[in-house]
Amino acid sequence: MFSVGDRIVHPMHGAGVIQKIEEKKILGEVRAYYVLKLPCNDMDVMLPVDSEESVGIRSIVDKSVIGEVLETLKAPSSVMDSNWNRRCRSNMELLRTGDILRVAEVVRNLTRVDRVKKLSAGEKKMLGTARQILISEIILVCDLTKEAAVELVESSI
Repeated sequence: MFSVGDRIVHPMHGAGVIQKIEEKKILGEVRAYYVLKLPCNDMDVMLPVDSEESVGIRSIVDKSVIGEVLETLKAPSSVMDSNWNRRCRSNMELLRTGDILRVAEVVRNLTRVDRVKKLSAGEKKMLGTARQILISEIILVCDLTKEAAVELVESSI
């Protein structure tokens, strides 16, 4: 179990700081929730404490991993399926792993595709989500502003 002040990552929401742990009655059931403050969009997210393992909530990575993230962003693009539907499913599977290197791979690949030809609406939304997840963790790990983290990611791709 995490504590107030811990910096954690939710695979589909990104990184944030636990502001408090509170009990809420939702649909007649009382459960404990982490109240997570996300740095990217100044939003609070409530995550059930008892779902941390099944969802893949984890602590933020060590600062030494950010070098690997930047190398992943600089690396050549992965071979992706030409069918947008299969490509979308594959990228979603990578995001769900919660692994920052896989998220960086999705951001790199979709950004490069978008620079050559416009992404579909679904892939554009996925790119936005993946960027938010990646940038939010970089902000917390490196203690950067959102603008600095965005610039770091953009300049590495």
